[in-house]
This record gives sequence, structure tokens and C-alpha cells, in this order.
Amino acid sequence: MHVLLIEDEDRLVATLRDGLRTAGITMDHARTGREGLAAALGSDHDAVILDIGLPDQEGFTVLRRLRAAGSDVPVIILTARTSAEDTVRGLERGADDYMPKPFSFDELIARIRLRARRRDDAEEDTTLRVGRCVLDPVARELACDGEPVPLSPRELQLAHLLMSHADRVVTRREALEAVWGSAARDNVLDVYIRYLRTHLGADAITTVRGVGYRFLG
Repeated sequence: MHVLLIEDEDRLVATLRDGLRTAGITMDHARTGREGLAAALGSDHDAVILDIGLPDQEGFTVLRRLRAAGSDVPVIILTARTSAEDTVRGLERGADDYMPKPFSFDELIARIRLRARRRDDAEEDTTLRVGRCVLDPVARELACDGEPVPLSPRELQLAHLLMSHADRVVTRREALEAVWGSAARDNVLDVYIRYLRTHLGADAITTVRGVGYRFLG
């Protein structure tokens, strides 16, 4: 496994390099946002570990530009900035996970492997068809009644989860863990279900009270 670390704190860089090597993970390193973006777009990495407080630009800017360029590499934000506002900002711009410093090294390794595995699984997925909706997980496109539906990365991830399990109810905890991981806040799921219903129609997703949600399309 091969990851890219975008971080300017030398001591942390050395610690992560040694720890990742012990876990069987090789690491490239970029010190600035500009270098990090070029490295992320120029090489194939299994995941990117991204700091927010970089010397030349915010990590949020790097993330936004990375996604705008079409990269789907899993991004784990690792930062001392832990406010709810920053967490939401990072996730909305396409981060796959948001971990605070100080952090558990074992948890970081687990998150890297989990996100890389989910990316591999997504690349093997076939097109999903549920009701009037069709989702192509490779192209990251959703259409209903033949019309494209513009979704944010997080909305698309939630839609993919619900459509992948359209034969059953997806529990709230399952959805939170799958889509938001360690950054999960219980009320964020309600917000995103509301977003999806706005895009797809109120009847596209049914609520099973006290359990979760089911996609009808």
C-alpha cells in the first residue's frame, strides 16, 4: 500500500513514516499544498493524509482542487482543527475521513486500509438500478427518469449505500459509519437524507421509524 502525506511538521512526518513502514505502508511526502496537489495528481496513491494548516494554503483548498480535477483518491484529514465547522467543511469538500490530532496511530492505519478497500470495491461495482434511478459508481453519476441529478460527493456516497442495499432497511448507525466514519455526528444523517429527498423526490427514500432508511427510487 502506498500513501501520500501532505504535512509540514517535520517531527510528525518522521513518526508517520516510521510507523507506516512498520505497518507495511510506503509513504511519499509533500510539505506544501502546492507540492501535495501535484504529487496527488501525478502519482497513483491508495490514500492521501492531509493537514489543514499548511504553510502556503489551507488543506481545504488542496482538497477542493483535487476533487475538481476528478481525483477520487481517499483523503483523510489529520489536523488539530477540530471544530464542528471545520469538520463539516472538510467533509463537504470531499474528504473521506476527518481525524483530530493527537490521534491513535492504530486507528489511522485502520482508516487508511478501510478507505482504500472501499475504493477498490467501488471500482468493481456495476451500475445500480433501483426504481427510476440509475447510479454509475465508477463515473460517479446518478440519473433519475433519464435526467442527471447533481449531487455532492457526500450525497452521492449516501445514495450509493442506500441503492446498494435497496432490498432492505439501512440502519442509521450503518449509514453514519459507512459514509462519515469516525467523524459521524448523528444529526448529519438527517440533513443529508433531506438533501437527497430534495433532489430525488420525497418518496424516493422511506423512513422506517426507529430503524433507518430504505431507497425506493
